[in-house]
Amino acid sequence: MTKPFHPPQRTLMGPGPSDVSPRVLEALGRPTIGHLDPAFVGMMDEVKALLQYAFQTRNALTMPVSAPGSAGMETCFTNLVEPGDKVVICQNGVFGGRMKENVERCGGTAVMVENEWGHAIDPNKLDETLKAHPDAKIVAFVHAETSTGAQSDAKTLVEIAHHHDCLTIVDAVTSLGGTPVLVDEWQIDAVYSGSQKCLSCTPGLSPISFSQRALDKVRSRTHKVQSWFLDLNLVMGYWGDGGKRTYHHTAPVNALYGLHEALVILKEEGLENAWARHTKHHQALCAGLEAMGLSFVVAPEHRLPQLNAVTIPTGVDDIAIRSTLLNDYALEIGAGLGVMAGKVWRIGLMGHACNARNIYLCLSALDDVLSRAGAPIKRGVAVAAAQALLKD
Repeated sequence: MTKPFHPPQRTLMGPGPSDVSPRVLEALGRPTIGHLDPAFVGMMDEVKALLQYAFQTRNALTMPVSAPGSAGMETCFTNLVEPGDKVVICQNGVFGGRMKENVERCGGTAVMVENEWGHAIDPNKLDETLKAHPDAKIVAFVHAETSTGAQSDAKTLVEIAHHHDCLTIVDAVTSLGGTPVLVDEWQIDAVYSGSQKCLSCTPGLSPISFSQRALDKVRSRTHKVQSWFLDLNLVMGYWGDGGKRTYHHTAPVNALYGLHEALVILKEEGLENAWARHTKHHQALCAGLEAMGLSFVVAPEHRLPQLNAVTIPTGVDDIAIRSTLLNDYALEIGAGLGVMAGKVWRIGLMGHACNARNIYLCLSALDDVLSRAGAPIKRGVAVAAAQALLKD
C-alpha cells in the first residue's frame, strides 16, 4: 500500500532551494480560494508592490510568473527577441549558455562574449563586441552566476548596453534579496529571478520586471510571441493594474500565499539589513573555510555572499563527501556545474538559511567528514574563526 510522503528534515546550504521560513510553510497551508476571488486579487496587488520593493523599481509590469526561474528567463527572451534579432550574451558560467539557447529558439542570433568561469564579466569585452556588432538589439547577462559564485557589475554593463542603444535582460535569480538589485537606478530593461533562493520561498515562481522601454518593444513586435502562456500581452490582462482581472490561467494560489509571506518577511527585515546580513555571514563562513585550509574559486571583490564556490581538495571524492554530509548531518551542499563539475562545492547562504547556526553546522560537519576522508585540512579551527567575526 502506498503511504503518504514525509520528506526528511534537511539543512539546505546548496545553490537552491534554500531553507524555507516556517512562516512561509504556514502560509502555504492556508485555505485555497479562487484565483479571481476579490480577496485573492487584493493579495495579488500586494505581491506586485512587494516585488517592486524587492527589485527597487516602480515598473508597472512587475509580477511573478507562474513557473520557476527558467520560465522567468524564457518570458524575457520570448517577449523581447524576434526572429532575426541579434543578441549579445555575456557568458561566465552555465546560465549564460541557457540564454544562448533561448535566443536561438526565438529565431534570433546570439553573439557570445566569453569570460573565464569564476570571474566577473569584463565590461571592456562587452563594449568591444557592441562596437563590432552595431546592429545588436539586446544585451543579456547573469548578474549573479550561480554555477561559479561570481557577481558582475550590472550597473556598468547596462550603461554600456544603453550607450549602444540596446535593451538589457538581466538574470537576478541568485542575487535578488541577497545583494543589491537596483532596477530603476541601474535602468535595467528586463529582469527575472526565482522564489527559492534568497527570498526563501518554495520553488516554482519567477518574479520579473519590465521597464516601459521594454514594454514598448513587446507591444511593437511584428511577430507573435512564440509562447502563448508567457506572452505578456495576454498575461498582463490577469496581472495588470486595478481590481478587474481577465482570466488567463489558474494561478498557483497557495504558492503565491507563500511568496507573499516571504516578501513580507523581507520587507520587515529591510533590504539593506538583508544585504548586510548576507555579507556578514559570508565573511564568517569564508574565515572558517580558509582557516580549515580550503580556498575559493572567485576573487574576494567578485564573490557572491550567498553562493560560495569552494575548491575541492586534491584527492577528495566529491560525491562521497556530499553523500556523507547528507547522511550523517542532514546537510546539503551543491556540486559543481559544467566545467566545474567535480572541482568545486557550492555552499549557499541564502535568505532564511543565512544564519550563524547553519555556518557552525556546515563548518563542523566539513571538519569531521573531510578529516575522516584523510583530506589535508587543519582540524578544530574553523568554527572559532567564524565565531570571531560573528560575535561583533
